[in-house]
Formats: sequence, structure tokens, C-alpha cells
Amino acid sequence: MYRSYHPERHDQGWYHQHYQRVELIGGGYYAFHEGYWYPAWGYSPQHEYYAYDAPIYVGHRAEPPDQVIADVQAELKEMGYYTGEVDGLLGPLTRQALEGYQADSGLQVTQVIDQPTLDSLNLAS
Repeated sequence: MYRSYHPERHDQGWYHQHYQRVELIGGGYYAFHEGYWYPAWGYSPQHEYYAYDAPIYVGHRAEPPDQVIADVQAELKEMGYYTGEVDGLLGPLTRQALEGYQADSGLQVTQVIDQPTLDSLNLAS
């Protein structure tokens, strides 16, 4: 899913026709589909802050992406890869930690929370 993602803008009606779940999370709306939260570009012009503007894999537990990011940050911090605050934002320090972990674990280095990375961290459900 991640590699085929192309951001597109749509209005609220379109999102409600295509997704059962759309939520405001951390300043921007996200739509949930097949284990991923996607930025819902255009859903609300007043809420378009996305610290990270690509899909985030959370598995079928469908937790909000900021909670999954915080879980990943905490795990990577415990392992010594992440040095920042556990804040639920997929910023530069988190992407750097993901890169190091993915490389050391023999995963494809994407710097994102994708299914193989979440599975490897035993955080997928």
C-alpha cells in the first residue's frame, strides 16, 4: 500500500463514500483503510497539519497513528535507536531511528512505519 500511495485532494463527501473511518488526529484528518491511516487531504481546510504526510501502517488494531508512532518510538528508544521524546510525531529523529533499525534488522530501509517494520518490532496485531 505504502509504495503505491499518491496524495490526492477530495472533499468530505468523497472520503465518507470511500472510507468507513475518518478521524482528526494531531491537526489533520486521516482515513483508515486496510491497516493504514492515510492523510485525508482536502477533508477540512481548517485541519491540514500532517507532521508526516504519507500512510502509516498500524495493522488491524486500527489505533490512531500518533499512538502507533509513540509505541514505535518507545520501542526504538528502549533499543537505543531513538533519542528524542516519545511524542507520537514521525519527525526527523524518528525517521533516522527507523532507518537505523531497518538497516540493522535486514529490512528494506523506508524510514516509515510499514508492515514489515511493525511486525519486526512485534507491535502489529
